Parts: sequence; C-alpha cells; structure tokens
Amino acid sequence: MSAREAITDPAEALAAIDLPAWLVGGAVRDRLLARPTDDYDVVVDADPRELARRLARRVSGFCFALSEGFGGWRVISRDRRWNIDLIPLAGDSIGADLAQRDLTINAIAQPLPDGELIDPFGGVADLRAERLRMVSAEAFERDPLRSLRVARIACELGFSVDRATAAAAVRSAAGLARVAPERVFAELKRIISSERAVRGIELIDELELTPVLLPELGALHGIEQSAYHHLDVYEHTLAVLAAAIELERDPARFLGPDAEAVAEFLSLPLANELTRWQALRFGALMHDIAKPRTRRVTEQGRVTFIGHDAAGGEIAAEILTRLRASDRLAEHVAELARNHLRLGFLVHEMPLSRRSVYRYLRDCEPVQVDVTVLSVADRLATRGARSQEAIEKHLQLARQLLGEALAWIANPPRPPVRGDQLARALGIAPGPELGMILRELEEASFAEEIDSEQAVARARQLLRERSLRSGG
Repeated sequence: MSAREAITDPAEALAAIDLPAWLVGGAVRDRLLARPTDDYDVVVDADPRELARRLARRVSGFCFALSEGFGGWRVISRDRRWNIDLIPLAGDSIGADLAQRDLTINAIAQPLPDGELIDPFGGVADLRAERLRMVSAEAFERDPLRSLRVARIACELGFSVDRATAAAAVRSAAGLARVAPERVFAELKRIISSERAVRGIELIDELELTPVLLPELGALHGIEQSAYHHLDVYEHTLAVLAAAIELERDPARFLGPDAEAVAEFLSLPLANELTRWQALRFGALMHDIAKPRTRRVTEQGRVTFIGHDAAGGEIAAEILTRLRASDRLAEHVAELARNHLRLGFLVHEMPLSRRSVYRYLRDCEPVQVDVTVLSVADRLATRGARSQEAIEKHLQLARQLLGEALAWIANPPRPPVRGDQLARALGIAPGPELGMILRELEEASFAEEIDSEQAVARARQLLRERSLRSGG
C-alpha cells in the first residue's frame, strides 16, 4: 500500500488489502440481503498484524489486537463509522475455515477484491429460504455462545431456525454458563435492541437458554395475577416489552403533545452503547422480576405482590451486574423497576395538586420521563377487568406528567432562597435541619404557594412548627 490520500470508504479499504483475503461472515450475508453494515470480517492467509497497521495508515484510522479474535486485529476508520476485522485463516484453506463457522449463512466467503462467492454449505439457498441452519453441531460445542447467537440472528433477520439446529443449540445451552458474561451481554443487548425483541426472548426460552442466562425471567412462567391482568407474569412481561417497542415506533399515538420531545430525549445515549429507549426495554423485561418472590394470596383470595417494585430494583441491578453491564445501566434499570408503580397510584388522585406532581418527579428522579413511558407500556399490556377505562385515565395523567418531567429536566426546581442566606436569616448552622427546610421551600415554590420574597417568612414558620413538634 503506497502513501496516497486517506481512504474513507470501506469498499475502497477492502480493495486496498494486498494479501490473499476473503470477506466472510455477516458482511457477505448482509451484502446478499442488501442490508447496511459497518462491520467487515476479513480472513487473511497471513499474520494480520502488519496488514492491520498498514491499512490503518491508509484510512487514517487506528488498529488494535482483538482480545478474543484468535489472533485477529481490528482497523477502525478515522470517523469511527466502520471497522474491518482481520482474522488469520483457520485451517489450510478457506473451505476448512468456513467449515468451523456456526451457520451456513455465515459460512459464505468472497475473495477480495471481487471474486466469485464460495458457498460450500448452501448458505445462499438458506438466505433465500430465510432459514438458519448449522454448519455442524460441533460448532455449538466449541463455543456455546453460538446458541444465543442463533436467537439473536433469527430475531434480527426475521428468519426461522432449522429443527436440527435448534436441537443442537438446546444441547449446548448449559455451556453458556462458561462463557464470559461480557460476550453474553453483547448478544443480549442486540436481541433487546432488535425490532423483533419479543421473538428473540421467546427463542431464548425455546432454546432452553433462559435458565442459564436469565433464570429470574424463567421464574415468571405460570405466576398467576389478579383479575386486573389477563396474562401470567411471564406473558405480561413480553406484552410490556412489545408495548414499549410500539411506543418507540409510534410515540405520537399514545404520548400526547410532548411525544416528539419525549422521543428525542429517549433517543439520547445512556450507557453500554444503548439509548434510553433501549434501556427502557430492559426495564420492561425486569419491571415485574420480583413478583414470584412477593406473591401472596389474602384470606379473601386476592392475589398481591406487595413490595415487588423495591425488590425488583434490587434484582434488576443484580442481573445486570452479573452480566457485567455498567453501573450506570444497572442503576438506571433498577430505578425503572423501583418506580414503575408510582404513576398508577396517582391516577386515583386526579386531578393532581402541584405538590403531588412535585413529589412524583422528585421521587422518580432521574428517570422521570423513562419510567412514565414504561408505566404507559405496563398499562397498555394490562387488559383485565375494566382495562379500557384504566388505560384512558393512565394515558391522560402520563401525558400531563411527561410535559412536567421534560420541564423539570430542562430547568430543575431550586429553593427560592440560597442556603447560606437562609442560614444567616434564621440564625442556624448548615446541616440536616437547614436541608429539610430548603426542600420544603422548594416544594412550596414549585406549587406556586410562595415566591422568593415570602421564602424567609415561610422558613421561620417551618422552624417554629418543627420546634413545637419536638417540644422545644
């Protein structure tokens, strides 16, 4: 590769590879399906290290060794929009290399720069049939993560799974426990982020991966609920996930005049390369995760799940920590579980006072918008007794609170007087007592009961009341 103007197009970068090489895997598959891709796997009949360094210079990007790439190297473009993974040839020929791959649709190679397809296992025919079929059962034994990849690829592409392939994935399911959690979470993220996420979760269950991957989710099967629900907890959870996806697809249909602003906010990145919308899907999956542990039946025969919101927050955080998700994502999803019932409780207080609005937004912070949308998905998926009336009231309140939540985030409420000024005016030292008074003033100000000029007088009144209650 000579020193020329930097390459910015991935096709040109692939054409610039000057060693025997084959484009393989998902990149070939996606080309044949006319799907966009930014991730290119290239098998090279050489040590890829020097090639990666030369290619990185040509694209004015950078390169590094892949930790689990069997000696592979990754080249990332200058604008970080695409990457090329250079993997050494496995075996003594490209045919031997393809024989070690998982699915026939991933075992197609194209010699670079523009050679004829090499398709020894009928992958092109399987693409046309929209079918996932294994190259060999040994592929799943070598790497049990491939059982989960079957579910991921099937839901991403909308393909069916060949019966023998599904059976091989089931046989390898237990081995998933030996796979690095980071690799498992990478696949799970893609399943949850897919437009067919519900089908992906169903496939995880059908392939008997749930007891290994998410036993807490599997425990939701058969947990019957009250008359206000028409589904058991597991099926309800999938229905909430489906409703969350529908809300993302068509927010204006449900979320009222602030739908566009809500969608824009939830499209922001959160953590682990997930947007807030995608994190909301994890919230949908885990919002009722503690119901098996908290289910009780009263003497009158009423089913209750008291405390499942708080316990669910703890379990959700435990699951995501186990999967090596970031602390931020784990705590975010935990907050969604902890607070998902709050809006439903407020429906019975409509119309809300300004103080009730304040307390809802304060208690749900920092997931006020997210959990309000999650509560809508939860309500839409609950179709038991008197459901339509309940849905209409819930939507009415959610639309009001979404506007309030967006305003809160844009301009968070503050006490109408600074803490140091208030401390001097009251003659008290900074501390817990001053903090409580400031919070009371902030709530009163939000409720439009006082302004800045009235703040000190209200603070003195609060101080006197506190003193009387304590017997001072």
